[in-house]
Amino acid sequence: MKTTGNKTKNTDAASTPARPSCPPPWEAPGPKAAECLAWAALALLPVAGYFAYQGGLRALSGLNQPDPPALQRASVPNPIRDVEWDNMTASLDKLASGYRGHVGIYLKDLNSGRVWQHNPDRLFPSASLIKVPIMVSILSKIKSGELSLETRMKLTRRDRAGGSGSLKWAREGTTLSVTEILFKMITESDNTATKMLIANAGIDYLQRAFGELGLVHTGIFQEGMSLASGRVERENYTTPREMAGLLERIYLGEIVDAASSEYMLDVLKHNNKSRTRLRKALPPGWELGHKTGLLRRSCHDVGIVFSPRGDYVIAVLTGEVPDYASAKNFIARVARSTYEYYRTETNYAAAQKGRPSGA
Repeated sequence: MKTTGNKTKNTDAASTPARPSCPPPWEAPGPKAAECLAWAALALLPVAGYFAYQGGLRALSGLNQPDPPALQRASVPNPIRDVEWDNMTASLDKLASGYRGHVGIYLKDLNSGRVWQHNPDRLFPSASLIKVPIMVSILSKIKSGELSLETRMKLTRRDRAGGSGSLKWAREGTTLSVTEILFKMITESDNTATKMLIANAGIDYLQRAFGELGLVHTGIFQEGMSLASGRVERENYTTPREMAGLLERIYLGEIVDAASSEYMLDVLKHNNKSRTRLRKALPPGWELGHKTGLLRRSCHDVGIVFSPRGDYVIAVLTGEVPDYASAKNFIARVARSTYEYYRTETNYAAAQKGRPSGA
């Protein structure tokens, strides 16, 4: 979501057919009501597509079962070498130092454990990154039996929010399952879906849950959920280290339980509506599970990259940016620099030719 002046502009909207010119949901239905409702129904189709995805269904089936063992990851046959890591991080340091806004980066190779960081504990307005710990907290509530994925919630007028997402166009009184709402909150960054989950769980519960996750700097306040472009009384802040750590624990199957972590990772992988930031230069065939955020002169992307030379977590947060376009381009350049080193590139293969066996 993007703010201009006092108005909120949705820059992360999913690719959907052109929306009719609809009146605000709180106004009386006009002559185009039928067309608007039809569009709203169409906007819900991606959710139906998700349920057809068998991997997601398998993950769902295990959420209320006994804890399975931790997730096992395949070994990496051609891991990134020390010299390559050093060259890559040198290029990242140059990029980070040259950007005009505030920058925080945390990068971790999940095979070797190598870490590179730049202002990893700097506070940034979390924007829509807050939706990741909200998702985790809702899964914790499901694990404890206080909620289920099949629980249905009714959309009310108070739930509607501007910015990203298609639920703001849905008919008042529409009911959706927790699974559908979670999916839309992450893959569309749907602000209405987020408000529905917050209203059900309560800010007090979420604040406690964030603390139980070990999040020291990542907080949630009602004022911080505002879409206003200016300062708010209590901002929701986070750091690159805490967001990367949260994703790493999901990757390792350590959050809630292994089945819940696998489910959340699967949802994050379906967040492919935006082709900017981390996803812009992603090589064909690679997977990315990530979440973006954009609000109050802050622009972020955090994700897990599944590459031929090993998986890694990367969090790139920016603040006080000169403009959102430059911030998105900066994040894409940082991502591209890592992708170049994690490719199974011809240079590496060529360097091996003619070397003695075992060298």
